[in-house]
Amino acid sequence: MGDILDQNSIDALLASVETGSTEGEIDLPPKIFGRIKRDPETTEIKSYDFKRPERVSKDQMRALQTVHEAFARNFGASLSGFLRTIVEVKVAACEQMTYSEFTSGLPNPTCFNLIESEGLEGQICMEISPLIIYPIIDRLLGGNSQELFIPQRPLTIIEGRLISNVTNRGLSALSEAWANVKALEFKTASTESNPQLVQIVPPNEVVVVIGFELKMGARAGTMNLCIPYNVIEPVVEQLSSQNWFSLSKQQKNREVEMALTRNLSQAPLELTGILAKTSMTIGDLMTLSVGDLIVTETPANKPVVVCIEGENKFFASIGQHKGHRALKIVATAGESK
Repeated sequence: MGDILDQNSIDALLASVETGSTEGEIDLPPKIFGRIKRDPETTEIKSYDFKRPERVSKDQMRALQTVHEAFARNFGASLSGFLRTIVEVKVAACEQMTYSEFTSGLPNPTCFNLIESEGLEGQICMEISPLIIYPIIDRLLGGNSQELFIPQRPLTIIEGRLISNVTNRGLSALSEAWANVKALEFKTASTESNPQLVQIVPPNEVVVVIGFELKMGARAGTMNLCIPYNVIEPVVEQLSSQNWFSLSKQQKNREVEMALTRNLSQAPLELTGILAKTSMTIGDLMTLSVGDLIVTETPANKPVVVCIEGENKFFASIGQHKGHRALKIVATAGESK
């Protein structure tokens, strides 16, 4: 009977649980366990949620956001030309979450596209809100979208065909944006209306969700790109900011150099051969007439100066080639005239 607690002891235990302290409790200094000894007072400690592990680093998230900002610009320009009106596309959010959290926040029905690429394992989701889908369809069919009613139903076959022209342009812009990281060609595998019926990864799998905002006139909507971690895991190391930006800069420099070389090689230049030079007074110039001779101090056998766009570049000798007057380059001149 000695192990049985009385009511006073039970009340004391409950009170200690509520206050978080017990009588006789000793406050021990915090310790950090690891291979390297660290000072708890100078070491920054952050809370970690094992239910939502952050598998993509901050640098890689910034690189992903930069890649899809380029995608947003290209996609907006492509849609503006296709719809003959200004369409603004910009990145609204870029975050990590579980796949179940992503699908639970989507409307039903919606335009839910499953995208795949030969260079990646698995599928990517592209969801476009009906709030912007139906104004785009109305625009394609000649409407002005001012008093458009947004129906709460899945897309018909005809509407799906019309929207496929939009998604194909989006996939083309996505491939162009990812070209700096890896050459990928995206294509639509299937289209669904209920996102809850699509399980491309387990519900607790970590995904990267890039949210976009689309504006077309007075209409606006959202677009979400869901990238599971296991899909981009083979290329995730290439997304570090230093490697990605250096690769992008080198590729951009090569492209600019090739474009400049190609354009400059087709540019016309004026080439002039100066036989001789002399000076005279304005009075002599005014009395010149047909048949007069102008005497110079340049010998006839002296090389001719060849000028390109007014700059002295070469010395050449005068001759003929296949019945035409010709200049044969014999030496290189200085930069000065």
